[in-house]
Amino acid sequence: MILDVPELSLVALVGISGSGKSTFAARHWAPTQVLSSDFFRGLVADDENDQSASSDAFDVLHYVAGKRLAAGRLTVVDATNLQSHARAGLVKVAREHDVLPVAVVLDVPESLAWERTQGRTDRTFGRQVITRMHRDLRRSLGQLAKEGFRKIHVLRGVDEIAAAEIRYEKLFNDLKGEHGPFDIIGDVHGCRAELEALLGKLGWHLVRDERDRPVDATHPEGRKAVFVGDLVDRGPDSPGVLRLVMGMVAAGHAICVPGNHEQKLARKLNGRNVQLTHGLPETLEQLEAEDPAFVAEVRVFIDGLVSHYVLDDGNLVVAHAGLKEAYHGRASGRVRSFALYGETTGETDEYGLPVRYPWAREYRGSAAVVYGHVPTPVPEWINNTICLDTGCVFGGALTALRWPSRELVAVPAAKEYYAPVRPLLTTPAKPDQGLDIADVTGRRHIDYGYGQTTVPAENAAAALEVMGRFSVDPETLVWLPPTMAPCTSSTVEGYLEHPSSAFADLRAAGVERVVCEEKHMGSRAVVRVSVSGTGDAVWTRTGRPFFGPELDEPLLARIRAAAAPLFAELETGWLLLDTELLPWSAKAGSLIRDQYAGVGAAGRAALPAALTVLERVAGRGLDVGELRDRLELRATEIEGYSAAYRAYVKPTDGLTGVTLAPFAVLAGAGVSYAKRDHDWHLALADRLVAADPELFTPTRRMIVDLDDPAAEAAATEWWLTLTAAGGEGMVVKPWAGLARTDAKGRLVQPGVKCRGREYLRIIYGPEYTRPEQLDQLRRRNLGRKRSLALREHGLGLAALDRLAEGAPAWRVHELVFAILAAESEPVDPRL
Repeated sequence: MILDVPELSLVALVGISGSGKSTFAARHWAPTQVLSSDFFRGLVADDENDQSASSDAFDVLHYVAGKRLAAGRLTVVDATNLQSHARAGLVKVAREHDVLPVAVVLDVPESLAWERTQGRTDRTFGRQVITRMHRDLRRSLGQLAKEGFRKIHVLRGVDEIAAAEIRYEKLFNDLKGEHGPFDIIGDVHGCRAELEALLGKLGWHLVRDERDRPVDATHPEGRKAVFVGDLVDRGPDSPGVLRLVMGMVAAGHAICVPGNHEQKLARKLNGRNVQLTHGLPETLEQLEAEDPAFVAEVRVFIDGLVSHYVLDDGNLVVAHAGLKEAYHGRASGRVRSFALYGETTGETDEYGLPVRYPWAREYRGSAAVVYGHVPTPVPEWINNTICLDTGCVFGGALTALRWPSRELVAVPAAKEYYAPVRPLLTTPAKPDQGLDIADVTGRRHIDYGYGQTTVPAENAAAALEVMGRFSVDPETLVWLPPTMAPCTSSTVEGYLEHPSSAFADLRAAGVERVVCEEKHMGSRAVVRVSVSGTGDAVWTRTGRPFFGPELDEPLLARIRAAAAPLFAELETGWLLLDTELLPWSAKAGSLIRDQYAGVGAAGRAALPAALTVLERVAGRGLDVGELRDRLELRATEIEGYSAAYRAYVKPTDGLTGVTLAPFAVLAGAGVSYAKRDHDWHLALADRLVAADPELFTPTRRMIVDLDDPAAEAAATEWWLTLTAAGGEGMVVKPWAGLARTDAKGRLVQPGVKCRGREYLRIIYGPEYTRPEQLDQLRRRNLGRKRSLALREHGLGLAALDRLAEGAPAWRVHELVFAILAAESEPVDPRL
């Protein structure tokens, strides 16, 4: 016995007590897929046999079933389900989530059920209960179909139950295994000549019959056409369009979803009473000249069309009027209705036409939704959705979308075949892609392509506080730099961080070649600069404007002038730069005064005075040598501490004395540069330095092959010289680029910082180099910091990817917001 069950469905087991429902469920489904009424009675009443708790138990069961179905998970309900009201509740839950209800009936002899029941210590009812249940079962068998169960499997007797096997069916709309590439074609409306022209422009070859009529089309690259419906009505040759599309579908060269015009034509061909409006009379007149056998084929073809399709691993959904995310891959009357007609507000416009509800403006799904139905002068992406109906029959154009490249191809209409009730606009209305606070608030789980992360509600609230009060325009804030983890603690005497550890870390990650970049001690600055100056901004690593308009604007003007040759060379109207603004004191002056200078000043004032007192005490013959040695060491340490932070304090007046060190060109119009190697990034940075050497500071670097000990030794010596001269240290990065992955496809740290011995005095205190303190610091836990760095790095890469593909602003912003939220996580700030 093979039981066909849809992959996504609500399965109700129906049977009397002792029929073996729980045993059957355990054999065929995972424990998490089965919801048992007994379990839920125990959950709410601590007694699985307490029938007085059944109402509450089923309330909870229905709630859990709804959550599972909403998440797209098959759900099995293990209960007797012998009463129509009990089954009605399950059918209601299935319909609310647009899945098919399935009944599996286990019909065993009453005597066997009673025998099994007597053997269970938790069953204390009499034989008359089994008799009543058996009578209810007999009555139920004739009602299941009327109650709405779409599939009913009746297993009679122990042998059939034991032999039964479950076979899962894909829903008709599930074409996730179809990867294309696709040419998705908008509403044709009987414009056969334009369809032939568009197919030709897309590279298709028409196949004609003996009467020279196109009956199929093939593509040399194996592409597949997808038609969004409304093939018929209003245009001059609806039969010709149908003949071509039907032939392509039959040959496996095309996929088609129904439009509302096909639906109305099918109802007429099936003898239903419909209004002869909106071009249907012309189609019927054209079909009268066709062979009746062809008309019959048309009726069968339309009747067999599926409301929508989910394609390309779920990344693409095609429906005539579009489809909300909750309806993707679902099957119900309301899903089909939405796919055919969309949703209206209940109002009519000045032309008497229904006002369409703007579902696309609220769409937040990851799948691209391609549709037609409502004529638009120019197709535009709105929140990862696009309408391809460009009004060909009204004198506009016939448009196709190439997938996955997202290229639009169109041919103009030869003429206006049908006057529209609502005139086509000459210019499209700007789509509303505004941000919504609901996209970022509360606890949220994000799958960003490079990994998954959960943003706790409290972190989101902290990020919203910063974003709402201080940040640059959120639609401008398209990227934030990730935090950076230090290298593994060094065992080299006197050092907490050392190049040998940084090289070992990246070598262990499978990196063969690295670039060692001078680590500028300043403040991270992200710069967006464009040819026109529109939308330009410079912001901090927490999204705040850097100085304010009075300084940001002239700074951006100089960057724009220096970048002018790059705009033309890279064929982009704007660039996103990752930089460091120097000196540190230009932005962090108050931090230096309040957190560091006070410590240094107090030490320099107190320790010499204390040593003077000790000299006098020693002069009186008291032994204070050990104490004096400790204070002299501390005085030396305080001098080193003061010298360390003083190296990064320089006078500035406005922008005078301010320099910018660029080290990565992150993105341009329609492109992310994250996969370019660091030679490419630094070469462009050098050109900015050459264009304005007073503003830009070069980033010194060395490239090291990690299988060359001599190269490592040279880089170590370079680092020692750099840090001895007051430099902060270096960042060791995979030479291949920001998006470097290991052998398992996991992201590698974008950079490992290796800070100088003296610089670390600022971070860990004047006396940190004492052996006992170094031993303790070497046990610092880097795991959380490294995990955070990788997560923020992946979110940033995903934001650049989405920005490049033209994703709506909210999809980019949710990732940037998640980076900012991650900064609220408790991590040792010294790392």
